[in-house]
Amino acid sequence: MTDNSLSQTEYDAVTDAAAHWCMRLHADDCTVEERQAFEQWLDVHPLHASEYEAMLEIWDVAGDLPRPEPVVVPMVQAKVRTPWRTFGMAAAVCALALPLAAYSGWNLGWLPNSYQHFEATDNVHQVTLQDGSQVELNLGSELTFSNYKDQRRVTLKKGEAFFSVSHDTTHPFVVKAAEGKIRVTGTKFNVWMYEDQVKVNLIEGSVLVSSNDDLPGDGLRLGPAMQASYGHGDYIPRISQTYDNDNSLAWLNGKLVLDDLALRDALPLINRYLKTPLMVADNSTGAIRIGGIYNIKELNTLVASLPKVLPVYLTRNKDGNPVLNSIPQQAPKS
Repeated sequence: MTDNSLSQTEYDAVTDAAAHWCMRLHADDCTVEERQAFEQWLDVHPLHASEYEAMLEIWDVAGDLPRPEPVVVPMVQAKVRTPWRTFGMAAAVCALALPLAAYSGWNLGWLPNSYQHFEATDNVHQVTLQDGSQVELNLGSELTFSNYKDQRRVTLKKGEAFFSVSHDTTHPFVVKAAEGKIRVTGTKFNVWMYEDQVKVNLIEGSVLVSSNDDLPGDGLRLGPAMQASYGHGDYIPRISQTYDNDNSLAWLNGKLVLDDLALRDALPLINRYLKTPLMVADNSTGAIRIGGIYNIKELNTLVASLPKVLPVYLTRNKDGNPVLNSIPQQAPKS
């Protein structure tokens, strides 16, 4: 991020200060007074928050380093950010923390030599990664890309993405999603994530899917027209065939297709697009089936219309979430 109201010297000073605060807030001996001074520094100029946020992202890709206590930082909306200056400074910060030069960090596979951050908010967004791979991001999706010596690493932070990966057998492409990962060398596949649930659909080539990044090995292999899904605590992914009528990729055309699904199964697909998740009151409501084709940009209107097409009515729980309740069936008169 740049600010035309600041000179290059002033901008450099902000970046240097962000690096300083990133290092101090990670330190075990960081004091309460320092944290208060950091909060005051954040409030001085909007650029301070965005530079510190970018610094945290770079720090986070060096996964061996500890995270600081959460700090509330105003979010800066940007579809693409490639903070090259910030990356260089963050690499220097990492070098200070690890007692190794940044160059050594690259050679050891600890630090990337390039980094990108992408976010799609209100529109499907197509991006190109540094290695030439193409990614299409669904609404409300966010990911980062880091190029390491031994692998290309993507972290899907939220949402859904379709990948067309540049082929490189010597430089694997790894997608981290929730607790698991997907490893490829060059292929086309889709990754959908909601909370701790992940589904991987393979279109072309092959991928290895692991449900837990801490488990040994690279996971189970998928071939074309296969899919894998996993959630929290799954030891291995669940593998199944993808049939011709599969609608998992309808979002690429701006659509959500619900093919006679039980509400309990449809809600994760719907809630991906809602600011406030929709819930069901009980098992009988969750068993009610729903179908139809919906515009992914208009799913907020679906919630209010459900009582018109299903035997349900809407209430709100104590947290303000809309809740679907089944309408009791009247017993037939004798």
